[in-house]
Amino acid sequence: MDPASWEFFGQVVLESLTLFVLLAGLFGLLIPIFPGLTIMWIGTLVYAIVQSANENMTWVDWTLFTLITLLMIGGNVMDNIIIAKHVRDKNVPWSSILLAFGAGIIVSLIFTPVGGMVAAPAGLFLAEWQRLKDRPAALANTKAWMTGWGWAIAARLGIGVVMIVFWMLWAWL
Repeated sequence: MDPASWEFFGQVVLESLTLFVLLAGLFGLLIPIFPGLTIMWIGTLVYAIVQSANENMTWVDWTLFTLITLLMIGGNVMDNIIIAKHVRDKNVPWSSILLAFGAGIIVSLIFTPVGGMVAAPAGLFLAEWQRLKDRPAALANTKAWMTGWGWAIAARLGIGVVMIVFWMLWAWL
């Protein structure tokens, strides 16, 4: 094969692997504690490094990578804000919210992310039941947590799709 064919083949492999990482990250966003946006960003970072090493990055490419970076940062911060807002609307104290976040993180590190998905609302429920001594109120607060979680997943999926669109513009235009 001539050098131009090798270069084309390499570009196809790079773009295919990057798209695979982006889609894996996007589907991973359905798991609330999976860092899908960060994984998607790492895929575009590797793509940018390789393209830059081959002197294929223009100012438009850098601008799109910057927008992808800002989306990743904003999405990761917004995720927790959405959940906390839904729970704070029910006057749940920060101590219960932090306990729920902590339970989700610790259990997901020891077991699987699915364990963390169960532990976070369970932690909130137990903290609120202990605080309020009222099971229906604790369940209502836990429902607010789950509603916030659902909205956070929807927001992250939307951001993930926009990140993929920006990468496609960067890679294919």
